[in-house]
Amino acid sequence: MIIVMKQGATKEQIDHVIDRIHQLGYKSHPIYGEQRTVIGAIGDERGKFRLESLASVPGVEIVMPILTPYKLVGKDLKKEPTIIRVGEHTIGADEFMLVAGPCSVESREQIIETAKAVKKAGAQYLRGGAFKPRSSPYAFQGLEEDGLKLLREASNITGLKIVTEVITPADVLLVAKYADVLQVGARNMTNYVLLKDLGKITKPVMLKRGMMATIQDLLMAAEYIASEGNPNIILCERGIRTFETATRNTLDLSAVPLLKMRSHLPVVVDPSHGTGIRDLVIPMSKAAVVSGADGLMVEVHPNPELAFSDGAQSLLPDQFDGMVKEIKKLLKLEGKHL
Repeated sequence: MIIVMKQGATKEQIDHVIDRIHQLGYKSHPIYGEQRTVIGAIGDERGKFRLESLASVPGVEIVMPILTPYKLVGKDLKKEPTIIRVGEHTIGADEFMLVAGPCSVESREQIIETAKAVKKAGAQYLRGGAFKPRSSPYAFQGLEEDGLKLLREASNITGLKIVTEVITPADVLLVAKYADVLQVGARNMTNYVLLKDLGKITKPVMLKRGMMATIQDLLMAAEYIASEGNPNIILCERGIRTFETATRNTLDLSAVPLLKMRSHLPVVVDPSHGTGIRDLVIPMSKAAVVSGADGLMVEVHPNPELAFSDGAQSLLPDQFDGMVKEIKKLLKLEGKHL
């Protein structure tokens, strides 16, 4: 349910409503606007009639149901876009989030060379997998904490913020120690235990759409994180599995404006996994910009032929530099900047 407070409602009246929500067995999620305060009451919908009694409380203007199943990440409760701060950067405003780096952290030389190259081109974030969930148990699984340490060293040298994946609840605090943004991969989008644990930290979470997930599936996964108290969620479209075999996945760019219609969360696009083909990454990156995306995550490797994983979809540093020059023109048209 949504409790809309009257314009000019006092702090005491707002606090009283929040206390009553808790007494009734619900969680409160207040949003303090310039004109009015709106309070979301989240919990067992079977007893929502009890919340309707709050309409008689002083300072309350109206009590109404939240119509969508994703209560916190949808627009019923919060209309304005969420803006996430990562150090000096913002995500979801007019600053475009540009994340670049290799699929996997392979060595100190590789990650630092890549970090310097993408930083020079204009990226603000370095991606790189230290923990790698792979389809084959025999494939490279990542350097684990050693990889995290290399990412942090590259960050210290270049100033880039770190985006890297966490794959198990047991590793959440470890990865959070090194990363600025924790990524949930497509394979883990429905790992609800992991999502709940990520909801208990404050660092931003980049949630990738599952390979066969609907838009509602993605938003409900985000709701798991938000319901535990972490509102700093970035949605990522990275392609879905369809009958098409010409590309690795089918990059669903219609998801970008659709997600923005249904949610206040920022949306980024991963054209590398979305296509799996190097020559398609740049045109789909440009298309993502004009579709309204708040950012891109692109794989870049100094020597893709020797990459431990995903070399076929990784841009060379000079290709990435050329791509950034091209998207800057489009970003200007969209009212955004790097």
